[in-house]
Amino acid sequence: MTGRLRWWLFGSVAVLLGLGWGVLQHKPAATVAFATPSRQCAPLPATTGKFAGMVWVPGGKLAMGDTVYPEEQPVQSAQITGFWMDRTEVSNAQFAAFVQATGYVTVAERALNPVQHPGLPPDMLVPGAVVFINPAHLTQGGDPRQWWQYVAGAQWRHPFGPQSGAVAEQPVVAITLEDAQAYARWRGVALPTEAEWEWAARGGTPDNARAQPTDANTWQGMFPVLNQAQDGFEGLAPVGCYQPNPYGLYDMIGNAWELTATPYTDHPSAGDNLPPDQPPEARRAVNTAPQYVIKGGSYLCAPNYCMRYRAGARQAQEVDLATSHVGFRTVSRQPGP
Repeated sequence: MTGRLRWWLFGSVAVLLGLGWGVLQHKPAATVAFATPSRQCAPLPATTGKFAGMVWVPGGKLAMGDTVYPEEQPVQSAQITGFWMDRTEVSNAQFAAFVQATGYVTVAERALNPVQHPGLPPDMLVPGAVVFINPAHLTQGGDPRQWWQYVAGAQWRHPFGPQSGAVAEQPVVAITLEDAQAYARWRGVALPTEAEWEWAARGGTPDNARAQPTDANTWQGMFPVLNQAQDGFEGLAPVGCYQPNPYGLYDMIGNAWELTATPYTDHPSAGDNLPPDQPPEARRAVNTAPQYVIKGGSYLCAPNYCMRYRAGARQAQEVDLATSHVGFRTVSRQPGP
């Protein structure tokens, strides 16, 4: 069962925002009109050298996980070897350079073969992605069909539908695991493991703060109808707009969820971080609907709905389902400085 079919049949609310299962719907193209940001973002200083755009994350011992949601438990120990990590999420401009150089076509841009995907309605076989639609008001209680829709034509260049456009400085979204790994191979890097990502996000501190961060792009107000945008952005923010953590990493919390190379299980995976990335095909042999861990939360995380703006938070993402709030960053496991 593919991610699109599973999403259509059951609704991947657990995948999207972590509230459990509901029934979602697919709709034709739609757009999201976000307010003008009130926060000004200066370009990050350029970096050069073999690991340009990356920072060194020293190794150490991680107390991995949290106790807010069941899938974060139990907290367990993981030994992390030092690695290089992108200081920001991969931006649309960076992903565009990869596409221009390789001609790569993302999963969301590809039509599905009905023979290989029986059970999907015709309008779910067309290229597209799951998109957040900000409802003016709710008329069906907590039914998530009011704010999540499958939109034909949504993809990384048009993350909220054909009439929307990607902003060069914002994180690339509507990206699947296959897409992120293709980009990483092109650059000669890899996706981080869940343990690597969490260690980096904690910035060398045993931070288990539960409060909503004030210097990150999350949702202030009553989700999904009222976003007060007190952090300066109603939607996605350009990468690097908020203060970096002690390792010099930006947006590890909020803005866009980030893909990892770790297959999802119901508990954190504290294995070592030495094995290379495993392509999605290797998982399909044992799991017809494979899921991988995403970390960090997004601009849609709010105290009343999804308290996953924490380093120890985690969620599952189906490998072939592109969504408008999931991106990625990469790592290199070459020796440190």
